[in-house]
Amino acid sequence: MSGTEEVRRIVMTPAARRVLEAAERLFYERGIHAVGVDLIAAEAGVTKKTLYDRFGSKDQLVVEYLAYRDERWRDFLATRLEAAGTTPRDRILCVFESSRAWAQEHSSKGCSMVNAHAEISSSSHPAHPVIAGQKQWMLHLFADLTSKAVTTDSEQLARTLMLLHEGALVAHGLAIFPDPIGHARDQARILLDVAMREETPGERRTDDSSA
Repeated sequence: MSGTEEVRRIVMTPAARRVLEAAERLFYERGIHAVGVDLIAAEAGVTKKTLYDRFGSKDQLVVEYLAYRDERWRDFLATRLEAAGTTPRDRILCVFESSRAWAQEHSSKGCSMVNAHAEISSSSHPAHPVIAGQKQWMLHLFADLTSKAVTTDSEQLARTLMLLHEGALVAHGLAIFPDPIGHARDQARILLDVAMREETPGERRTDDSSA
């Protein structure tokens, strides 16, 4: 987990895993504040005492819910990046394509981190470092990929790509217009092509140098 704060995690038992799976579905579909531990315990087929014995608090369950989704997203993305082209441009566009596929399969209501932050705005909440850390990780990923694609203003380009990506996730969750993540991918392609054309011959990254 990226971020400067330590995130406490618990060891998952079979009962805890059932609780987590129920909490993930309910938190994402209904919202964190709208879902109580009684409902989660009932859906998981455990007692409320078992839930508290395993997690200690609802706040810790929220931490596990968000961290679990983040871990699954990173694994999902890593698999697709491994299969993507070898050029930085292909890999950057793969991030958008992967987000598009993930959203269609797992995130009909938008980004779980953005949704959670709308309910958890205090930096003192134990889940806040998970939310902020996930977005920091995405920015670092874009920064790493763009640094291999261009030599000029790569950090600025990474931030622009991050904004495109995150805005598309929000637009997807709100159903503002069809396929916002695909649109963001197309705009990212234009930005990358312009940035790479503007590189001088001596600065331009080659496929060999980025391998």
